[in-house]
Amino acid sequence: MSRLTPELRDRAMRWIADDVDAAARQELQAVLAAAMNGAPDAVTDLDDRMAGPLEFGTAGLRGPVRAGPNGMNTAVVVRTTAGVATWLTAHGKAGGIVVVGRDARHGSEEFATAAAEVLHAAGFDVRVLPRPLPTPLVAFATKHLGAAAGIQITASHNPPADNGYKLYDDVAIQIVPPADAEIEAAIAAAPGAISVPRKPGATVLGDEILDEYLYRVSQVPRSPHRGLRVAATALHGVGAEVLREALSRAGFADVHLVAEQSAPDADFPTVSFPNPEEPGATDLLLALAAEVDADLAIALDPDADRCAVGVPDATGQWRMLRGDETGVLLGDYVLSTTSNPDPLVATTIVSAAMLGDIARAHGARYAETLTGFKWLTRSGDGLVFAYEEALGLCVNPDFVRDKDGIAAATLACDVAAKLKAEGRSLLDELDRLAVAHGVYVTDQVSLRVTDLSVRGQLMARLRKSPPAELAGAAVEVEDLLPQTDALRIAGGGSRVVIRPSGTEPKLKCYLQVTRPVPDEAALAEVRVDATSTMAALRADVEALLA
Repeated sequence: MSRLTPELRDRAMRWIADDVDAAARQELQAVLAAAMNGAPDAVTDLDDRMAGPLEFGTAGLRGPVRAGPNGMNTAVVVRTTAGVATWLTAHGKAGGIVVVGRDARHGSEEFATAAAEVLHAAGFDVRVLPRPLPTPLVAFATKHLGAAAGIQITASHNPPADNGYKLYDDVAIQIVPPADAEIEAAIAAAPGAISVPRKPGATVLGDEILDEYLYRVSQVPRSPHRGLRVAATALHGVGAEVLREALSRAGFADVHLVAEQSAPDADFPTVSFPNPEEPGATDLLLALAAEVDADLAIALDPDADRCAVGVPDATGQWRMLRGDETGVLLGDYVLSTTSNPDPLVATTIVSAAMLGDIARAHGARYAETLTGFKWLTRSGDGLVFAYEEALGLCVNPDFVRDKDGIAAATLACDVAAKLKAEGRSLLDELDRLAVAHGVYVTDQVSLRVTDLSVRGQLMARLRKSPPAELAGAAVEVEDLLPQTDALRIAGGGSRVVIRPSGTEPKLKCYLQVTRPVPDEAALAEVRVDATSTMAALRADVEALLA
């Protein structure tokens, strides 16, 4: 768009009149003034800001911190929370407890305060966490306090410019349909932000919730071994001190934090993208691990709900485990130590299928769900463990019904310490699992887009003209609509799942190659074959997206 239309101008002026934040009003007024003066970039910027509102999905809200309905700002948070209050009241939760927490991103404190004030004015018993704390604390507090809902202001591992709004329901799990559509309708019906009642004075919690959570995490380890040196990073997020305290209470005192990344910093100055999966994000961590001669490296994402694990190989070179590798290691350990007589473990349709083989070997039940912990932690009674390949691990579903990087890190230390006492490593354990269940090699191809419509166009093209062959083998295509917008392509021991990301502007392709291992002596050769096939599969998938 290069010309300011009267309709766009009027919508912007109405939003400015209804905004509750002086700085946001000035910001949008400046953009509008530039657009009215004919600046083409300003017209495009204004059109984008007014293209919203941000969609309220099952992951809540997530977007850039900026003025206008298509951004994260106080006015959007006020109207969103008014919609949430209406939805809760309609479902018989009026006056119930609502927990509000936040991370340390730009705007988080203001947004959490606004959400608490709207809920307090609406008659809810609002309990606010005392400072920026990990997302698992909100999930824990929502369950522990028997709350009607929990809200965490966070954009997790998104870029520094973003923030978000995550909602837990009365069973302390992220919402699922149709709740998202109901809330979105209630937000649409809410008045302008300036007309939404707000009331200060919500209850600010002390450290009793954190203490109770840390006590429960300290009970997660299953072995008596504690001889472990750990290097860890919080990637400038809110997890460093909570992780240190959790590990200390669990008996792991030899912990070294990456100093440059331990204090919360909303600009994330040492990483280009604050996600442990991204290339380069864990370079400082692995350098520290080598420097202090650590046994294990732990990387949390900024809100500490995800956990990545790094290990040294036989030559002393460090690498981060893939999410699937950590998932099967911890899943097998939980099943080998659980006291549950009929345990259930779960993963998603895009994660490695090895967990199913492991479950069968333990005589346990196994579930495969759509992506997201909102589905995983609803997978059935008796759940003892769940994971997804994107570094999400739930090792403690009895008290946190979501991914929990703090508890997962504690259990990873427990496994590593036990194996070290036996003269073995996590890589040795992965070899044992491969011999028992086959080699599973996984990878991911992601296409980042600036225009979200490109994802739909690519999915439509693939549905219309699916591949007949991948990595030299014939494949069959399964369309997972209407259950979810995804394609599953499989054949010749290879599997690809293609889907639009629910939280990022990406089309994601999840790749898996499996090969049986006849005996331990053949493991290295089988791995070489599977890795070679994965390279061919990756090349073919990249060509599909070209």
